[in-house]
Amino acid sequence: MTGIRPQWCADIISSPPRSGEGFHNWLFRAARGLWKCGRHGSDIRELLQNAAAACGRHVSEREILDAVRHSQTSAFQLTRARHQPWPAVNHEQRETVIAAGFGLVDLWEISPVHFEDNESHMEVLIDLLFPGDPLLCCGRSKSDFATRSREEWRGNLSAMQLIVPSTMTARTGRTQEDKQSAHALSITGPRRFLVIEQDGGNVDEQSAILLHLAERAPLALAVHSGSKSIHGWFYCVGQSGERLRSFMHYAVALGADRATWTPSQFVRMPGGTRDNGRAQTIYFFNPGVVK
Repeated sequence: MTGIRPQWCADIISSPPRSGEGFHNWLFRAARGLWKCGRHGSDIRELLQNAAAACGRHVSEREILDAVRHSQTSAFQLTRARHQPWPAVNHEQRETVIAAGFGLVDLWEISPVHFEDNESHMEVLIDLLFPGDPLLCCGRSKSDFATRSREEWRGNLSAMQLIVPSTMTARTGRTQEDKQSAHALSITGPRRFLVIEQDGGNVDEQSAILLHLAERAPLALAVHSGSKSIHGWFYCVGQSGERLRSFMHYAVALGADRATWTPSQFVRMPGGTRDNGRAQTIYFFNPGVVK
């Protein structure tokens, strides 16, 4: 994420100062470094608690939680400052891509797998997209959601219209507002899929953009939102943060919504049903790129 070595994190945790030597300020610095190393909030809290036990004074849970919460915002702000800002839409470039003439029919025709019946195939899709029994955060809405194991969700996904496109590391965690939640950035695991969504253009224009982006990254899935957009799921396990950022930067220049860059952002459940009753139809599925 940031170029900070894991060994640096181990070193700073292994030698905390004693009480009276700046331990309170050290809590904040150590927590910020751990966020930047990619550790999750619950891990950071536990590491700081262990360090506090040997500092020579009582350290309250509140002091540790404050350090974790406030350092998260600081760590991510510093990280963002080193990146280029998200670009404005390059309309000329977008129109050039669209002018190639590809559209939704082409996306459907080149799909390695076709679902030609009226079934959602949601359960099979989720098994292939998230193999094993990982924790998944799914929701009926942005205010009604839960994180459960894949097996606990089995047979119940038809009522869900939203999903986080990565696995979770715990059932609940602390949000940036220090609230306990099953949908928190602090418990979102390594990015599994980077989802590209576009609010502008019709479905043919959006499909043309996704097909163009598929020349640069493995497109695993294309899902209709049940409203006006096509979500493209790009498989990205093992890719560096810098490479993913570059890909997203290019996608935003072509009209993608940058909101899905946030790993915990909800996207449309493949094969689900939107709250307006419309199907979230699968138009493209390539399980061969998913590992």
